[in-house]
Amino acid sequence: MNAGHAPGERRPGGALEAEVLGILQSTPQALTPGEVLQRLSDDLSYSTVVTVLSRMFDKGLLKRGKQGRAYAYAPVADTHGLTARRMRQVLDSGSDRESVLARFVEDLSLQDEQLLRQLLGGLPDQE
Repeated sequence: MNAGHAPGERRPGGALEAEVLGILQSTPQALTPGEVLQRLSDDLSYSTVVTVLSRMFDKGLLKRGKQGRAYAYAPVADTHGLTARRMRQVLDSGSDRESVLARFVEDLSLQDEQLLRQLLGGLPDQE
């Protein structure tokens, strides 16, 4: 099967990772590279799938455990958790957290700002 691109054509950056992550998030148990390969919509080599899974593990997107001679991989969080994790990583990479957070809040829609205030109001103060 082909995922909408011609044979030999490169996928857009991150597309294979996104597809692999979707597969792993749609199953309750960890999957081995061979099991991921069976579920992918493209004809890829086993070594390509191992490489992608290893890189995703190195990025902190996946956890893994031994299953026979291979590793079995699972996401570290659901979609929302991974998005929050990426937001934290971007925030952590800046030198002026206050300015970054202030700009973020300024750019929120009124509805998102109200939701954020509601969520923060429900959290205990940590001093």
